[in-house]
Amino acid sequence: MPGRNIVKQYQPDGYYHLYNRGLNKDDVFRDAEDYRYFEWLLDRTVGPEQKNDKKGRPFTWLGDQIKLDAYCLMPNHYHILVNQSAEKGISQLMRTLGTAYTYYANKKYGRRGPLFENVYRAVLVEDDGQLMHLTRYIHLNPHDYKKWAYSSFSDYLGKPRPWVNVEVLMSYFNSPRQYRRFVNDYEEMQRERETLKRQLADNI
Repeated sequence: MPGRNIVKQYQPDGYYHLYNRGLNKDDVFRDAEDYRYFEWLLDRTVGPEQKNDKKGRPFTWLGDQIKLDAYCLMPNHYHILVNQSAEKGISQLMRTLGTAYTYYANKKYGRRGPLFENVYRAVLVEDDGQLMHLTRYIHLNPHDYKKWAYSSFSDYLGKPRPWVNVEVLMSYFNSPRQYRRFVNDYEEMQRERETLKRQLADNI
């Protein structure tokens, strides 16, 4: 039986949570340069305009098919939230990112073979509530999420980069401050819940 969220049925104008992790759960981002390179790949692939290599040849560009709404890069995995207008957009995106980043990492670290697990996972977002919660979940991945440099959390707090599409999600909030509170309140609630569970366990 295939693993959860491996079998994918894509639809145009759908929002999808995409994620993958390193082979054998190994780290895929080892230093700041690695994170920045993957972010550059996102910009290159789904940014507002097509980019060329040093010889003037165009890179694969899907900015007219895919909008990147949120993301977070962690040492051994990543989360990406996208909206696609074309049915095949996500397949092309994940193939492009996986191939380009694996080539980069293998060359940099003198390794061979696959870097990520063979099959990335994809979850169709069913409604607006799930969409809002998903951005919060993605941004809360790092323990120090308020200072974590490799996510789109700061884009939602006032200065979005051209390749991060915050307009749709921010339409649910009156201001960046309200979005910050939306994320922080959930983090505080989770912390209180964990404290309560420990207290209950101590009393059993």
